[in-house]
Amino acid sequence: MSADDLTTRTILVAIALMVGSIFLGFLIRHLLVRRLAKRSTIQGSRADVVLSAMSKGILAWFGLAGIYAAVIVLPFETALDHIVGKLLLAVAILVGTLAAARVTGGWVGFSASRHERLPGATSIFSNIAKVVVLAVGLLVMLQTLGVAVGPLLAALGVGGLAVALALQDTLSNLFGGLQVIASKKVLPGDYVLLDSGEEGYVEDVNWRNTSLRNLRNNIVVVPNSRLASAILTNYYQPAAEMSLLVPVGVSYASDLHLVEAVTKDVGRKVMAEVSGGVPDFDPIVRFHTFDEFSINFNVILRVKEHTDQYLVRHEFVKRLHDRYRDVGIEIPFPIRTVISRNGSDPRNDGTGPRRDGLVKAGAAD
Repeated sequence: MSADDLTTRTILVAIALMVGSIFLGFLIRHLLVRRLAKRSTIQGSRADVVLSAMSKGILAWFGLAGIYAAVIVLPFETALDHIVGKLLLAVAILVGTLAAARVTGGWVGFSASRHERLPGATSIFSNIAKVVVLAVGLLVMLQTLGVAVGPLLAALGVGGLAVALALQDTLSNLFGGLQVIASKKVLPGDYVLLDSGEEGYVEDVNWRNTSLRNLRNNIVVVPNSRLASAILTNYYQPAAEMSLLVPVGVSYASDLHLVEAVTKDVGRKVMAEVSGGVPDFDPIVRFHTFDEFSINFNVILRVKEHTDQYLVRHEFVKRLHDRYRDVGIEIPFPIRTVISRNGSDPRNDGTGPRRDGLVKAGAAD
């Protein structure tokens, strides 16, 4: 057998090893993806998270294995073989680091999702975990390539102050997000109102900003530093249930005992029949003001969460109006008395005889 035949056979073997390795990786990845697709319809698990993250790097792993096998088979010189081996090892470390970062981030997110309203459910902790893994992997890769990591770390330490000044806003948002989440005063799913007027459900807190989904189904993006320093109302803390105050006014001629009984009866029916009401809550009526044209009071109802108040208030006002009309309770409208001082009657053009007195003029202006 000639040297040319040996070289050709070696090259063919190397190519076959590379192609076969890549094909095997593709086959395994296909089987894993199909398995994950079937399991995702049943129930997720930590193993599924790991397999899903690892499946994205399977082709790269088997491709590197095939290249390494080809390098071993091919008759390279020792120096070239050493250089290629180092490069392949560095690439393998990089691929492994990316896979580890995905696994770590997915693990953190999955673990948080298993606990209701856990602060770690936000992406900020997943992102931090990924960054830490990537930084460690990068240092290991540089060390493998022969780069001195110690002086590099010292240089980064010296330049850290300049970097911190340049990234002041970014770091402020990062630590603001950590502060918000660590305090547990704002959690994903809460409905919050900021003193600047922004409000909505907390969708996510990442390393830079917090996403709020308002009632128009739009996303409001608030920088974490502003959220951390804002005066904020959380409608889900300490509980999602909240009181709803509905102001009402009745005529001075009304029987207040009847007003209270009728109002509470309507409130009980609304609590029991309207979605969002708390069925076992007994409505409260509290009179508080002798106004210019009515006796005013508040009706206190109870709703399951902040957004339920709109439907409950809507139904209560409609039903209370109908019930007051049926039993003869008057809801007065403003009336203003006009006193004529010039002798003319406001009801004509002023050419009639002098008439001092009181004239009632319809609805208030």
